Amino acid sequence: MAAALAACSGETKGQATEPPVEILASVHIPAEQTVVVPSSTAPGLAVATSAALYDQSPVVVLASDGDVAGQARAASVAVSLGVPLLLSPTSADPAQGGMVRDELARLAPQAILSFGDDATRWAQQGDPGTPVIAAPTDLAEVEDATGRDLGDDQTVSPDQLIDAVTSLNADQTPVLTTDAAPGAGTGNGGDEPASPPELPRVAPDAPLSTLLVLVSRDPASLAAAATARASGARLLAVANPDPRTDAAAIAALAANPPEQVVALGTAFGSPETLRYRLDVAASGAELPGGGQILYPGRQMVALYGHPGTSALGVLGEQGVEAAVARAQEMAADYQPLVDVPVIPAFEIITTVASNGAGPDGNYSYEAPVDLVRPWVDAAGKAGMYVMLDLQPGRTDFLTQAKRYEELLARPYVGLALDPEWRLRPDQRHLVQIGSVTAAEINSVVTWLADVTRAHKLPQKLLMLHQFQLQMISDRGQVDTSRDELAVLIHADGFGSPGAKFNTWNLMHTSPPPNVWWGWKNFIDEDTPTFTPAETMAIEPRPLFVSYQ
Repeated sequence: MAAALAACSGETKGQATEPPVEILASVHIPAEQTVVVPSSTAPGLAVATSAALYDQSPVVVLASDGDVAGQARAASVAVSLGVPLLLSPTSADPAQGGMVRDELARLAPQAILSFGDDATRWAQQGDPGTPVIAAPTDLAEVEDATGRDLGDDQTVSPDQLIDAVTSLNADQTPVLTTDAAPGAGTGNGGDEPASPPELPRVAPDAPLSTLLVLVSRDPASLAAAATARASGARLLAVANPDPRTDAAAIAALAANPPEQVVALGTAFGSPETLRYRLDVAASGAELPGGGQILYPGRQMVALYGHPGTSALGVLGEQGVEAAVARAQEMAADYQPLVDVPVIPAFEIITTVASNGAGPDGNYSYEAPVDLVRPWVDAAGKAGMYVMLDLQPGRTDFLTQAKRYEELLARPYVGLALDPEWRLRPDQRHLVQIGSVTAAEINSVVTWLADVTRAHKLPQKLLMLHQFQLQMISDRGQVDTSRDELAVLIHADGFGSPGAKFNTWNLMHTSPPPNVWWGWKNFIDEDTPTFTPAETMAIEPRPLFVSYQ
């Protein structure tokens, strides 16, 4: 963008004083649609952000990495001037210092405005050809030095500094102060500073208003956040690098979906991962109970069964509206026991293991979508979650799952696989207990994750029923890496409390990484059925509890 030549701001004796010519920093939007700025340190993040957004700057603001109070004041001035804020490193690592000095050389400033003795001394040890001007402590003197009108002091706590920076504007910028203990030297660079040269008059360039910059609330991001805001980019502070976990971020992104995004720090993941998460957040679609990530943050309590028959579980003991009310009542019994929302749910046996081979010879009855849809509709209207449970017989899970893609494309519908009813060609239901390989499960993982991504859906639950290890003998190879899915192992054992806990403990033998846990209460087969309080006392706490 435009950059003007500098002009002297002094006056010649006997002549009228001319207003100084303001110099613009030169900012730019990165060519890539989504950029993740790498960093391992606060000085490194500040340098990388400056490099991503600035071509050149006539002034660079400098504070010390160890001086939060100095950084807060420096952030306000940097935004007012529209110039980068860099940090002098406190580390003795020469690479850190070299990185900052290289960025200073690239920006080619006419002056460095330093905040604090440490930053001033560090800058003076560098290129002697670049004047170092120590910022005054007095606000009026800072305004005189910069030629910018600053607002009053605004005191904020250190953990609120990032949010305060997101609200700064170039005009009438308040000067941020903090109640943090000041670092060494927040004054003017020394007890008896030499008369400094005059600071070039600088004004912000045309703002990068179409660019969104994501920043975590980590105080180490303060200088980088100030540099991004100084460029005129929109700044969004998030509590978690995954915007799907942040209700405020979801609302902001849905209200103004971003096109080009820069994220400050490697914690935001790869550009591809971040773009998917942003697209989901911008959709505004949320899970029952809020947010777009399943766990932690919610507890589910489900009725299990097949519509229209009581023989397969409590879900079919009543019609759909009565089932909704019953699920809500059961969930309400759990709410006093946990500190997260309890979400009522249906687990609908969508394909039912059959004693007869059927026309297709697979020993499984596939319920028509039209039979299941009213239950899914009613649950969605009531703010419930729905699991579609598959008992595939002699066919495979993926073939059956694809039948219900229309329903799985909804944000509140997940998928459950029940290996007990997955038969080999020579097996029969209730004669042998079925099993499935991790490879077959992973084919479902890939397909379901791709469907979730294609429809920009919140995270989807994939549940694996199991009560014997041989049901998924190579379970450790199940793919739990897909960001679009939460994988949950559901312990299906019934009987006495001792028998159920034996199953529970067995299921925790060498599980795949990053899995969650579920539990089933059998109303008739358990002796006795666990109460809600007893169920919630299980460790680790099962996050999906179903009733059969």
